[in-house]
Amino acid sequence: MKKRDPDLLLFHAPLLRQGMTTPNAMRDVLYALAPATAASLWFFGISAALVLGTCIAGAVLAEWLFAGDETRGESLRDASGILTGLLLGLTLPPGLPLWMAFLGGFVGIALGKVIWGGLGHNLFNPALLGRAFLLATFPIAMTTWVPVTGDGGFFSIYPGNLALPFMQAQIDGITSATPLGMMKFEQIVTPLSDLAFGNVSGSLGETSGLLLLLGGVYLWLRRDLDWRMPVSILLTVLVFSFCLGLFDAARFPAPLFSVFSGGLLLGAIYMATDPVTSPVTPRGAWIFGIGVGVLVMLIRVFGGLPEGVMYAILLMNAATPLIDRYTQPRVFGRGAESK
Repeated sequence: MKKRDPDLLLFHAPLLRQGMTTPNAMRDVLYALAPATAASLWFFGISAALVLGTCIAGAVLAEWLFAGDETRGESLRDASGILTGLLLGLTLPPGLPLWMAFLGGFVGIALGKVIWGGLGHNLFNPALLGRAFLLATFPIAMTTWVPVTGDGGFFSIYPGNLALPFMQAQIDGITSATPLGMMKFEQIVTPLSDLAFGNVSGSLGETSGLLLLLGGVYLWLRRDLDWRMPVSILLTVLVFSFCLGLFDAARFPAPLFSVFSGGLLLGAIYMATDPVTSPVTPRGAWIFGIGVGVLVMLIRVFGGLPEGVMYAILLMNAATPLIDRYTQPRVFGRGAESK
């Protein structure tokens, strides 16, 4: 005769157990980025693999050097350094010198994460901070774009990749403007099909908008991101572009062009949704996303640069503590405070 189950079961805290952990969340983002990463290898060949690999190596080395003896293994196992290096690499030009890519990964972890106290304490997205450092330090190299691999095929390396540290890089035989640059300075519109499937010049992460969206759906299904932030960013850009088009459709970009061009999808889905550097309240997520979308369009249309995703997210990262402070929900059972 079996013993009946007790009517009351007592357990120690935590009473609610979930399978989601920081390493699992980091790996989910890596899985979501796998299709877009594969597309960058397809379009830019082995140079893409070299840039991504050196970024990851620089980030992981910084994790290992600055971690304490007791936490060194844990900091490497959570895969945050690998993810930071990969995200940084996807924002870089395929022809960037490898030593710069390595330096960017190292600085992204050192200045974007370690000095703030480690994972969970940083104010700014480490990958974007690493890119901002590279853009401020090496502006020419960071704005030199190359076309997709031509007759050389997959194993053709862009000459700029092999430049020695602090030496002038060999100029690539062919350079190419990005779709945003051509639209801003020449009013040349890139076909939407090229933007969606990746046959354009630009950073490694601009290769395929559809694959980036596919990865975002995977993260949403896995509950690894707050859907309000990417949705609010993309809706803001669509509405802003539509309103500009009412004034001068030939001068200003079309809504879908604004969404699929540049690094907007990469930033909106994989960087703005960083739970450490973005608001935690639902209302704050909407404010954050709308702010990012407005800043992106202001920089793209009225600023001196064709792209503004990096600056928009970093500026809103700085505003995150203030947003969280003023969007806290009312405590249950407590009335509204009198003015």
